[in-house]
Amino acid sequence: MSKPQLILASASPRRRELLEQIGISYRVQTADIDENPWPDEDPCTLVQRLAKEKAQAIWEVSDKSLPVLGADTLGVLEGQLLVKPDDFVSARQMLLSMSGRAHTIYSAVALYHQNAYELAVSESKVWFRMMTEAEVEAYWQHGEPHDKAGAYAIQGLGAIFVERLEGSYSGVMGLPLFETAQLLAKAGIRVL
Repeated sequence: MSKPQLILASASPRRRELLEQIGISYRVQTADIDENPWPDEDPCTLVQRLAKEKAQAIWEVSDKSLPVLGADTLGVLEGQLLVKPDDFVSARQMLLSMSGRAHTIYSAVALYHQNAYELAVSESKVWFRMMTEAEVEAYWQHGEPHDKAGAYAIQGLGAIFVERLEGSYSGVMGLPLFETAQLLAKAGIRVL
């Protein structure tokens, strides 16, 4: 990979893949922040705060020579966060609760550069088709949902459950590329 254009404050392999997809070189430096929601904090506010805190934590310890990109993504169904499942029981409950319905994905991107700060958020709606118990169990046995928020990966086998998407496909994956490219341009990093 060529000389880094930015620091990615995330260990997510999907975020790395998405930056590579648009030709952005980076180095990874992760931030250790408390990701628990504050009392009465709504999901959209939470995802923006977490993206900002990740980027800010790395910016504060950096030499300020490279912009720092932080991101966070949260799924929500009827006010409940769609987190990583603890086990098959929690994955089953999550997937069946999304079956035949829409859930919302918030994906925020924060960028610190040259003493400036930028923030953008993407909101997407994902409709799942009806799922059977047997499909949910087979999907769990496949292994993909074990470490995925919402117990599915839209870029993987989980795509077979997605009937419709309104918003950002890359945002559902974890890094909304439209918003990311806009923020990068403000820092002088052009994709094209």
